[in-house]
Amino acid sequence: MELLSKTLARVKPSPTIAVTQKAAELKAAGKDVIGLGAGEPDFDTPQNIKDAGIAAINAGKTKYTAVDGIPELKRAICDKFKRDNGLDYVPAQISVGTGGKQILYNALMATMNPGEEVVIPAPYWVSYPDMVLLAGGTPVIAPATLENNFKLTPDALEEAITPNTKWFIFNSPSNPTGAGYSWDELKALTDVLMRHPHVWVMTDDMYEHLAYDDFKFCTPAQVEPALYDRTLTVNGVSKAYAMTGWRIGYAAGPEKLIGAMRKVQSQSTSNPCTISQWAAVEALNGTQHYIPENNKMFVRRRNLVVDMLNDIDGIVCPVPEGAFYVYPSIAGLIGKTSAAGVEISDDESFATALLEETGVAVVFGAAFGLSPNFRISYATSDEALKEACTRIQSFCAKLT
Repeated sequence: MELLSKTLARVKPSPTIAVTQKAAELKAAGKDVIGLGAGEPDFDTPQNIKDAGIAAINAGKTKYTAVDGIPELKRAICDKFKRDNGLDYVPAQISVGTGGKQILYNALMATMNPGEEVVIPAPYWVSYPDMVLLAGGTPVIAPATLENNFKLTPDALEEAITPNTKWFIFNSPSNPTGAGYSWDELKALTDVLMRHPHVWVMTDDMYEHLAYDDFKFCTPAQVEPALYDRTLTVNGVSKAYAMTGWRIGYAAGPEKLIGAMRKVQSQSTSNPCTISQWAAVEALNGTQHYIPENNKMFVRRRNLVVDMLNDIDGIVCPVPEGAFYVYPSIAGLIGKTSAAGVEISDDESFATALLEETGVAVVFGAAFGLSPNFRISYATSDEALKEACTRIQSFCAKLT
């Protein structure tokens, strides 16, 4: 009898975490490494949110709570959806989990059966396909190419849907590309979904507030109200409020689905950290003034990285509408050889050689389902980004 589950053999560890760990190990060994793999803001959690967490500790709010969130947080989430998205929910339609990842996982575990499919646009966040596999489903990858600014077309969505499709996972602004769908672009996709009433929508809105220039965020149930009863709208406090380590994600959807997700959570982690929940109440209800201030810094960093990468022959880097990632193509570098003699046969060999020869850690595009590309997280200092891009320029200039 084998010790390990056959289901586990279907999935792989997170490549983004692996890159971050590798960079940390090299730094600990004394190497000069600039890590651009982690998807988290370098800003500190705002003081009012930290104070709310401290106040919760001092008030003794350290006991078990309801499995999927305290009433105060569920009400704050309802208010947020109404205020920001024009969506009406009641607390019974809200689920709070240990980060957005657990919310997505709970939903898939609660709904997937063998033979059922989930349509996932690529490039995708690395965990989507593997969570589907863990839940017993089959990921169906729908490509969103550079020519379409990494946005899924209605025709590509239509082609990917079959009678076995259970979910369509949607993410805007996107990890890893930063691509954001306009109202009209999203409406074209929801029109397709309206023709397939058996398909549910799982929308990952984690980067909602990281929207730049003239881009205006919108979410599927907002654009097409008729999808309200078959949409799970997922969000969290990690990115906009620099609370990645606090681990609070949440979602709104039909009560039957939320109840099923609660059952999964009750037999896994039970309630999220009580202190983090009270801090999240303050994040959602308190001042939001630092979000546009932080976004100004993200725009500056984005522009710095895009400009420096586009100065490299063989690299094409689109300008993202949101999040804090760029996803440049290295199609023009494939087949070349690095200064250390490494053949750049694909984006993984590019990322490996870049790390070993320059100390810059990026995530290769194959991890996100679309090559040849790599992802940079620009959620770090201007100085680190400038130095990293200078090293990338030098590395590419030496390719032959």
